[in-house]
Amino acid sequence: MKHSAITHTITFALMMLSLAACSTSTIIDEYRETSLDLELNGGEQVVIMGRRHAGEYETEPDFINCIGNRLANGGKVSVMPEQHFLDSFYPWFEPRVAPLKLKRMGMMLNDPLIAERINGLSIRYLIWVDGHTETTEKNGSVSCALTLGGGGCFGFATWDKTASYEATVWDLKKLDEKGRVKVSTEGSSYVLAVVAPIPFIAQVQGAACVGIGDRLKSFFTHVEPEP
Repeated sequence: MKHSAITHTITFALMMLSLAACSTSTIIDEYRETSLDLELNGGEQVVIMGRRHAGEYETEPDFINCIGNRLANGGKVSVMPEQHFLDSFYPWFEPRVAPLKLKRMGMMLNDPLIAERINGLSIRYLIWVDGHTETTEKNGSVSCALTLGGGGCFGFATWDKTASYEATVWDLKKLDEKGRVKVSTEGSSYVLAVVAPIPFIAQVQGAACVGIGDRLKSFFTHVEPEP
Protein backbone atom coordinates (compact mmCIF):
# COMPACT_ATOMS: atom_id res chain seq x y z
CA MET A 1 0.00 0.00 0.00
CA LYS A 2 2.81 2.39 0.86
CA HIS A 3 4.55 1.66 -2.43
CA SER A 4 1.28 2.27 -4.31
CA ALA A 5 0.72 5.57 -2.49
CA ILE A 6 4.24 6.74 -3.30
CA THR A 7 3.76 5.77 -6.94
CA HIS A 8 0.49 7.71 -7.14
CA THR A 9 2.10 10.74 -5.48
CA ILE A 10 5.01 10.73 -7.92
CA THR A 11 2.66 10.30 -10.90
CA PHE A 12 0.53 13.24 -9.73
CA ALA A 13 3.62 15.39 -9.20
CA LEU A 14 4.86 14.56 -12.70
CA MET A 15 1.51 15.54 -14.19
CA MET A 16 1.48 18.88 -12.35
CA LEU A 17 5.07 19.66 -13.29
CA SER A 18 4.44 18.74 -16.91
CA LEU A 19 1.51 21.14 -17.13
CA ALA A 20 3.49 23.93 -15.45
CA ALA A 21 6.69 23.48 -17.44
CA CYS A 22 4.96 23.25 -20.81
CA SER A 23 3.30 26.64 -20.34
CA THR A 24 4.99 29.96 -21.06
CA SER A 25 3.80 33.55 -20.92
CA THR A 26 4.55 35.78 -23.90
CA ILE A 27 4.06 39.53 -24.29
CA ILE A 28 4.36 41.12 -27.76
CA ASP A 29 4.51 44.85 -28.48
CA GLU A 30 4.37 46.12 -32.04
CA TYR A 31 4.90 49.45 -33.75
CA ARG A 32 4.26 50.06 -37.46
CA GLU A 33 4.89 53.18 -39.49
CA THR A 34 1.72 52.44 -41.45
CA SER A 35 -1.21 50.06 -41.19
CA LEU A 36 -0.62 49.01 -44.81
CA ASP A 37 1.39 45.90 -45.58
CA LEU A 38 5.00 46.49 -46.59
CA GLU A 39 5.75 46.44 -50.30
CA LEU A 40 7.74 43.42 -51.48
CA ASN A 41 7.97 42.89 -55.22
CA GLY A 42 8.78 39.59 -56.89
CA GLY A 43 12.46 38.72 -56.52
CA GLU A 44 13.09 41.08 -53.61
CA GLN A 45 14.49 39.53 -50.44
CA VAL A 46 14.59 40.09 -46.71
CA VAL A 47 17.62 39.41 -44.53
CA ILE A 48 17.45 38.95 -40.75
CA MET A 49 20.56 39.85 -38.77
CA GLY A 50 21.44 39.32 -35.11
CA ARG A 51 23.13 42.16 -33.24
CA ARG A 52 26.79 41.60 -32.40
CA HIS A 53 27.99 44.60 -30.42
CA ALA A 54 31.16 42.96 -29.12
CA GLY A 55 32.93 39.64 -28.91
CA GLU A 56 31.11 38.64 -25.72
CA TYR A 57 27.62 39.64 -26.91
CA GLU A 58 25.73 38.00 -29.74
CA THR A 59 22.07 37.42 -30.46
CA GLU A 60 21.90 33.64 -30.90
CA PRO A 61 22.35 32.54 -34.55
CA ASP A 62 19.93 29.63 -34.03
CA PHE A 63 17.24 32.10 -32.98
CA ILE A 64 17.87 34.23 -36.07
CA ASN A 65 17.56 31.13 -38.27
CA CYS A 66 14.35 30.19 -36.49
CA ILE A 67 12.79 33.60 -37.22
CA GLY A 68 13.91 33.39 -40.85
CA ASN A 69 12.30 29.97 -41.28
CA ARG A 70 9.12 31.22 -39.64
CA LEU A 71 8.99 34.31 -41.85
CA ALA A 72 9.65 32.33 -45.04
CA ASN A 73 7.21 29.54 -44.19
CA GLY A 74 4.67 29.13 -46.97
CA GLY A 75 6.72 31.09 -49.50
CA LYS A 76 5.21 34.44 -48.55
CA VAL A 77 8.59 36.11 -48.09
CA SER A 78 11.99 35.28 -49.58
CA VAL A 79 14.56 35.31 -46.77
CA MET A 80 18.30 35.26 -47.39
CA PRO A 81 20.16 33.18 -44.77
CA GLU A 82 22.14 35.35 -42.37
CA GLN A 83 25.45 33.58 -43.01
CA HIS A 84 25.03 33.94 -46.77
CA PHE A 85 24.53 37.67 -46.31
CA LEU A 86 27.56 37.99 -44.02
CA ASP A 87 29.75 36.12 -46.48
CA SER A 88 28.51 38.26 -49.37
CA PHE A 89 29.24 41.53 -47.56
CA TYR A 90 32.37 40.68 -45.60
CA PRO A 91 33.71 42.66 -43.76
CA TRP A 92 31.09 45.44 -43.79
CA PHE A 93 28.73 43.73 -41.34
CA GLU A 94 31.30 42.46 -38.87
CA PRO A 95 30.71 43.60 -35.23
CA ARG A 96 33.07 46.58 -35.27
CA VAL A 97 31.77 48.13 -38.49
CA ALA A 98 28.15 46.93 -38.81
CA PRO A 99 25.63 49.80 -39.22
CA LEU A 100 23.68 49.75 -35.96
CA LYS A 101 21.86 52.98 -36.89
CA LEU A 102 19.90 53.80 -40.03
CA LYS A 103 22.04 56.89 -40.67
CA ARG A 104 25.15 54.73 -40.72
CA MET A 105 23.41 52.34 -43.13
CA GLY A 106 22.73 55.27 -45.44
CA MET A 107 26.41 56.24 -45.38
CA MET A 108 27.37 52.68 -46.31
CA LEU A 109 24.95 52.68 -49.24
CA ASN A 110 26.76 55.74 -50.60
CA ASP A 111 29.58 53.33 -51.40
CA PRO A 112 28.84 52.21 -55.00
CA LEU A 113 30.28 48.75 -54.36
CA ILE A 114 27.94 48.08 -51.41
CA ALA A 115 24.92 49.63 -53.11
CA GLU A 116 25.52 47.61 -56.29
CA ARG A 117 25.77 44.39 -54.31
CA ILE A 118 22.59 45.15 -52.32
CA ASN A 119 20.74 45.80 -55.58
CA GLY A 120 22.27 42.78 -57.28
CA LEU A 121 21.00 40.48 -54.53
CA SER A 122 17.60 42.26 -54.50
CA ILE A 123 17.75 42.88 -50.74
CA ARG A 124 14.85 45.20 -49.91
CA TYR A 125 14.55 44.91 -46.12
CA LEU A 126 17.12 44.40 -43.39
CA ILE A 127 15.69 43.26 -40.06
CA TRP A 128 17.96 43.70 -37.06
CA VAL A 129 17.18 41.48 -34.07
CA ASP A 130 18.63 42.38 -30.69
CA GLY A 131 18.26 40.39 -27.46
CA HIS A 132 19.02 37.09 -25.77
CA THR A 133 17.67 34.30 -23.58
CA GLU A 134 18.90 34.12 -20.00
CA THR A 135 18.39 32.06 -16.86
CA THR A 136 17.00 34.34 -14.18
CA GLU A 137 16.69 32.08 -11.13
CA LYS A 138 17.78 28.61 -10.02
CA ASN A 139 16.60 26.59 -7.02
CA GLY A 140 17.10 23.05 -5.71
CA SER A 141 19.53 20.39 -6.80
CA VAL A 142 19.77 16.85 -8.15
CA SER A 143 22.44 14.38 -7.05
CA CYS A 144 23.33 11.04 -8.59
CA ALA A 145 25.36 8.17 -7.13
CA LEU A 146 26.56 4.73 -8.20
CA THR A 147 26.47 1.76 -5.81
CA LEU A 148 27.13 -1.95 -6.08
CA GLY A 149 23.38 -2.44 -6.33
CA GLY A 150 22.99 0.00 -9.21
CA GLY A 151 22.46 3.60 -8.12
CA GLY A 152 20.24 6.45 -9.18
CA CYS A 153 19.47 10.15 -8.94
CA PHE A 154 17.39 11.99 -6.35
CA GLY A 155 16.32 15.57 -5.91
CA PHE A 156 14.37 18.40 -7.43
CA ALA A 157 15.65 21.45 -9.32
CA THR A 158 13.91 24.35 -10.98
CA TRP A 159 15.03 27.34 -13.02
CA ASP A 160 13.34 30.26 -14.74
CA LYS A 161 14.24 31.59 -18.17
CA THR A 162 13.37 34.83 -19.92
CA ALA A 163 13.68 35.45 -23.66
CA SER A 164 13.63 39.15 -24.62
CA TYR A 165 14.11 40.31 -28.22
CA GLU A 166 13.38 43.31 -30.41
CA ALA A 167 13.25 43.30 -34.22
CA THR A 168 13.66 46.52 -36.23
CA VAL A 169 12.65 46.61 -39.90
CA TRP A 170 14.69 48.81 -42.27
CA ASP A 171 13.59 49.53 -45.84
CA LEU A 172 16.87 49.77 -47.77
CA LYS A 173 15.16 51.19 -50.86
CA LYS A 174 13.53 54.14 -49.09
CA LEU A 175 16.10 54.14 -46.28
CA ASP A 176 13.65 54.41 -43.40
CA GLU A 177 12.38 52.35 -40.49
CA LYS A 178 9.09 50.55 -41.09
CA GLY A 179 8.39 49.12 -37.67
CA ARG A 180 9.47 47.25 -34.57
CA VAL A 181 8.36 44.10 -32.78
CA LYS A 182 9.27 43.39 -29.15
CA VAL A 183 8.69 40.02 -27.53
CA SER A 184 9.25 38.85 -23.97
CA THR A 185 8.65 35.22 -22.97
CA GLU A 186 9.01 33.70 -19.49
CA GLY A 187 8.81 30.11 -18.34
CA SER A 188 9.91 27.72 -15.60
CA SER A 189 11.67 24.40 -16.13
CA TYR A 190 11.98 21.50 -13.71
CA VAL A 191 13.93 18.31 -13.13
CA LEU A 192 12.40 15.71 -10.83
CA ALA A 193 14.76 12.87 -10.01
CA VAL A 194 13.43 9.69 -8.42
CA VAL A 195 16.01 7.07 -9.50
CA ALA A 196 16.08 8.58 -13.02
CA PRO A 197 15.99 12.35 -13.70
CA ILE A 198 12.88 13.49 -15.58
CA PRO A 199 13.15 16.99 -17.13
CA PHE A 200 10.27 19.32 -17.99
CA ILE A 201 11.66 22.10 -20.13
CA ALA A 202 9.84 25.33 -20.94
CA GLN A 203 10.62 26.30 -24.54
CA VAL A 204 10.84 30.06 -23.96
CA GLN A 205 13.11 30.78 -26.93
CA GLY A 206 10.91 28.71 -29.24
CA ALA A 207 7.82 30.61 -28.07
CA ALA A 208 9.64 33.92 -28.64
CA CYS A 209 10.57 32.81 -32.17
CA VAL A 210 6.96 31.96 -33.01
CA GLY A 211 5.72 35.26 -31.58
CA ILE A 212 8.21 37.52 -33.33
CA GLY A 213 8.34 35.51 -36.58
CA ASP A 214 4.59 35.41 -37.09
CA ARG A 215 4.21 39.09 -36.27
CA LEU A 216 6.95 40.03 -38.75
CA LYS A 217 5.29 37.88 -41.41
CA SER A 218 2.11 39.95 -41.01
CA PHE A 219 4.09 43.07 -42.03
CA PHE A 220 4.41 41.92 -45.65
CA THR A 221 2.18 41.49 -48.67
CA HIS A 222 2.19 38.33 -50.76
CA VAL A 223 5.09 38.23 -53.19
CA GLU A 224 3.96 38.72 -56.79
CA PRO A 225 5.62 36.40 -59.34
CA GLU A 226 8.17 37.94 -61.67
CA PRO A 227 6.95 38.49 -65.24
